[in-house]
Amino acid sequence: MCGIFGYVSNKKESLGPILIEAAKRLTYRGYDSVGAATFDGSKIDLRKDIGKVEEVSVRYNFAEMRGQRGIAQLRWATFGEPSQVNAQPHLDSDGDMVGAHNGNVVNNVELREQFIAEGMTVRSQNDGETCVHAVERYVNRGYEFIDAIRLAYGDLEGDYAFLIGHANDDKLYAFKKGSGMVVGLGEGFTCVSSDLPSILPMTRQVIRPQDGEIVTLWADRVEVRSVKDGKLIIRKQETVTESMDAVQKGGYPHFMLKEIHEQAQVARELLHVLNGNREVGSLVGKMKNARHLYFIGCGTSYHAALAGSVFFAGLARRAAIPVLAPQFIAQYAPSVDHDDVGIFVSQSGETKDVLNALAAAEGRGMACFGLANVVGSTLTKATSFCLPLCCGYEISVPATKTFTNQIVTFLYLAYRMAGRDVRELDRIPELMEQTLEIVTPQIEAIAKEINEWNDMYCLGYGVTYPIALEGALKLKEITYAHCEGMLSTEFKHGPLSAVREGFPVIFVAGPNDAPLIISGINEVKVRGARTIVIAEEDARLRANGDDLVVIPKSDPQISALLGVLPLQLLSYHMSVMRGFDPDFPRNLSKTLTVD
Repeated sequence: MCGIFGYVSNKKESLGPILIEAAKRLTYRGYDSVGAATFDGSKIDLRKDIGKVEEVSVRYNFAEMRGQRGIAQLRWATFGEPSQVNAQPHLDSDGDMVGAHNGNVVNNVELREQFIAEGMTVRSQNDGETCVHAVERYVNRGYEFIDAIRLAYGDLEGDYAFLIGHANDDKLYAFKKGSGMVVGLGEGFTCVSSDLPSILPMTRQVIRPQDGEIVTLWADRVEVRSVKDGKLIIRKQETVTESMDAVQKGGYPHFMLKEIHEQAQVARELLHVLNGNREVGSLVGKMKNARHLYFIGCGTSYHAALAGSVFFAGLARRAAIPVLAPQFIAQYAPSVDHDDVGIFVSQSGETKDVLNALAAAEGRGMACFGLANVVGSTLTKATSFCLPLCCGYEISVPATKTFTNQIVTFLYLAYRMAGRDVRELDRIPELMEQTLEIVTPQIEAIAKEINEWNDMYCLGYGVTYPIALEGALKLKEITYAHCEGMLSTEFKHGPLSAVREGFPVIFVAGPNDAPLIISGINEVKVRGARTIVIAEEDARLRANGDDLVVIPKSDPQISALLGVLPLQLLSYHMSVMRGFDPDFPRNLSKTLTVD
């Protein structure tokens, strides 16, 4: 997710401590490298490397950095592995401009090739450097700085916020397109950041730029202009009253709830990255030609792999074998070879069970690819090619946005293999936003009514079966209740005996599953169960179930993705009602590095 911070002072001062503290206040966003740059007359002092803020700032003596303007950046890798050269900020070819960004510039590869052909000095694979060269291109052609930014904005595709400064100047410039950015105004200084926490200890007077706007920062004032026509925009200041803790959580009481609500935005960014990634086509080609195709993961990642296998069968008519990583070693690894392809899925990229399965597969010559959220992790380095999930840092231990972006990735790959128009998937983020808005009040009410139960079931069928498994896992993880996820048609083969008066049974139904689900609803309802159905509006389901939680109309694949959102909310609200911290459930950790 990255974090940027810029500072303009009315006097030459020691900027290192200011930049270090601002960077520390952005570490909750997640990062793998840190850097800082200061402007002192015609000199730009740039220091950066991989590692934690405390380590890098001491190693490179950030504290001694001086000037009247400064930039700090925390990088979460997407384009280019974590390294000193890929760390931000970045210089232009001549070393008289420096800039940093957060977000993803999805046409990074194409632009880098253009810049190299134009004779620019391109030092990294990082898209933050691409932003700098995009401005440099037009400065070199004689455009004024604001106009160079306006033209660069048109060249840069994706969701990002960017900050840049020029030597022998007294200003910083910032502009945004899809990513967060906020400007602070204080006594004798102005500042800009990707998020409020780095600003609040300095000032609570802020301006919030909108997409398609350029902010020019002097020490005593800021100016907002339109990218479209360069005209001045009047934007009023506001006073921030929230506490630092509330601001870090985006105003939400817990990181889990914040991350549930971030899912639409990170899905939007992921789709942009997938569309701009040239290697996706090669991966799809290898999967098409594979003798056997395996999707390997653990826990939540396995549930995404299971959903992916249904997508591939239903859309591309291609069988894919979903398997839990430890079981892959015993059940499949001895029989695979170079004609087979495996997609290894892990949120952290460090999951030991997945890495063990990867080692077994590579030992047999299988073509191995990855899907992970942490670029530079062991999985991303060990596989031939690894797709990034583009979720930024997920602080809450229960996976939410990483799961939905795994689902989106598998759905995107299935569309590509089927030859379908992936632009159909662009509606997913808006549908996710609509779902959360629609279902939240009803889910809160249901949570209160079933919260006394410590046993329940979550049932699905077809592509909603892995969604039911994931919903049950979330309830187990943070409410500590026993909720079992199961194929709905299997319920009558034993678990039906557990049903008694009021017993909660949750059904996740796809648009074409109503007849089958109605049978399951009545099977448990006549035995006293409280039936909760998550589905699109359907008169039959409404008539048969006790509660119908309605999600927007879409298609079976997208509907399944939307179906997990009410389950995430249900687990969250029940956890809070029970007095538990949903962000840090007992006995669990974010990254599992043991066998």
